[in-house]
Amino acid sequence: MEYAREIELEGHIIDSGIMTSVFDAVMEMGGNFEITTFDVGKKKQDTSYARLIISAPEEELLEQILSVLHRLGARLTEMEDVRLAEAEADRVVPKGFYSTTNHPTMIKYDGDWLEVENIEMDCLIVVDREETRALCTPMSKLKKGNSVVLGENGVRVIPPERPRKVSTFEFMHGTVSSERPSETVIAKIALEMHELKKRGGKIGIVGGPAIIHTRAAPALAEIIREGYVDALFAGNALATHDIEYNLFGTSLGMNLDTGTLARGGHKNHIYAISEVIRAGSIKDAVEQGIIQKGIMYECVRKGVPYVLAGSIRDDGPLPDVITDAVEAQDMMREHLRDLDMVIMIGTLLHSVAVGNCLPSYVKTICVDINPASVTKLMDRGTMQAIGVVSDAGAFLPLLAKQLYNLREFEV
Repeated sequence: MEYAREIELEGHIIDSGIMTSVFDAVMEMGGNFEITTFDVGKKKQDTSYARLIISAPEEELLEQILSVLHRLGARLTEMEDVRLAEAEADRVVPKGFYSTTNHPTMIKYDGDWLEVENIEMDCLIVVDREETRALCTPMSKLKKGNSVVLGENGVRVIPPERPRKVSTFEFMHGTVSSERPSETVIAKIALEMHELKKRGGKIGIVGGPAIIHTRAAPALAEIIREGYVDALFAGNALATHDIEYNLFGTSLGMNLDTGTLARGGHKNHIYAISEVIRAGSIKDAVEQGIIQKGIMYECVRKGVPYVLAGSIRDDGPLPDVITDAVEAQDMMREHLRDLDMVIMIGTLLHSVAVGNCLPSYVKTICVDINPASVTKLMDRGTMQAIGVVSDAGAFLPLLAKQLYNLREFEV
């Protein structure tokens, strides 16, 4: 006996490889498929439509297959309203709750389709019955009595698509794996940043201390000063070593200009933290003239918000560092909400943390000297990310140069 359900797919499902992914998933999981309708778009802007009957020898296996296909954008041809259950206590999820992807998501509620607000991966969908809203809700924010969506019935996922029309950012649909960054690739990133800012878009930077250690800090400071950055996400280390470098010329006690160890330089980052604590905050230290250049200086001067999330190994930390992890997540979400592009440079942990909160339609670039860092980010669910395998000290100066050339060309 075979159990079967009918699904449908719509959009640029051929160009995006979605159809192939559906076929592969069904066969790999031991199911079968039959195509009953397949209308292929004839022009570049046209979408395609397909109906398939998915079958499996066991009902449980069929449900598992349908769950995988759901996350590829497949939907049942007959969609019922979502099922809801109340949370029995704060942060206690109902059994069978729906776990979100980072793709735009809709739910069917009272016969109407509602867009799930502030979508990110690995969260719940809570329905506000009074305001008729669907809210993507992290487990830490779940309250007793919240109406939580159960299962995948009545839930529609819209994965990113690749239309046939090639855009400036089309190169992002494959991972760059050169040992040294290609100026052509960086030029495309710079052009997209420049055009995005002209359209009123917003860009975020996720940075690690390697930016300072590799002497790329002046380049990032220039990029911030020229208005290309709308939010900075980092930890205690990037800010501390940026300030240390601009106070003492060292990073972790190393003279960056000469590559030699400074006498007693191992204490410099502690001095740097202490000076900021004495001033009251990074902003206060800038306004008092203690910090006179660098990444954090430019953020303060340009009014660029920064979220410094602490970790267990931090020295100090700086007074601006948020040591409560849940509070740091909330602050990150607040400043990630309106971003159109995020560039992650030299920090796997912060890149994964930010990536977990990003919708899949946000253009994401991960720059790291270790190719495994990019792979880990994508394995964690940030499938829209492209990897540039490069040292931060090579990438950022080239990016700053390309952005400068674009500004000069316009003048």
